[in-house]
Amino acid sequence: MTLQERIQSEITAAMRAGDAVRRDALRMAANALYNAEKAQRRPLTDDEALAVLVREVRTRRESIDAFRAAGRDDLADDEAAKLAVVEPFLPQPLTEAELEALVAEGVAATGATSAREMGKVMGWLSPRIRGRADGRRASELAAAALARADLSGHDAGGH
Repeated sequence: MTLQERIQSEITAAMRAGDAVRRDALRMAANALYNAEKAQRRPLTDDEALAVLVREVRTRRESIDAFRAAGRDDLADDEAAKLAVVEPFLPQPLTEAELEALVAEGVAATGATSAREMGKVMGWLSPRIRGRADGRRASELAAAALARADLSGHDAGGH
C-alpha cells in the first residue's frame, strides 16, 4: 500500500469514527499530495510523497511557533493536533548519534577529504536521511567532519 493509499484509508476511517480533527489533518495532507501530483503531471513515488509530507510537517511546526509568538495558543494547539496526526506517516527520526554515524559513513564512502567535496557527501547522505533528519543539521555535521578531515590531512602532509 502506497503512502497516499494509507492516507486515503485513514481519512475514511476518521470519517466513520467522526474524528473531525484527524479527518481534516489527513485531508490537508492528501490535498498537498494531490497538488504535488498535478504539478509533476504524473503520480508521485513514495519518496516524493514523503518529501511533500515532510514539507507539510515543517510548515505546521513553523505555524505553531508563529502562533505561540503571537499569543494565539488556540490556533497553535489546533496546528499541534493536526501535526500529531500527520507525523506518524513519516519514518522514525534519526537520533543525533545515528545522524553523526551516517555523516561519518558518508565521508568515508565518498572519500571526501575537504570542504570542497561537501556536495559529494551531501549527495550520498540526502537519500538516506530524507524525512528522518533535518538537512541543515546534516550539512553542519558534514561540514564539521570535512573540516576535521581537511585539518588532519594538512597536518600529516605539509608539516
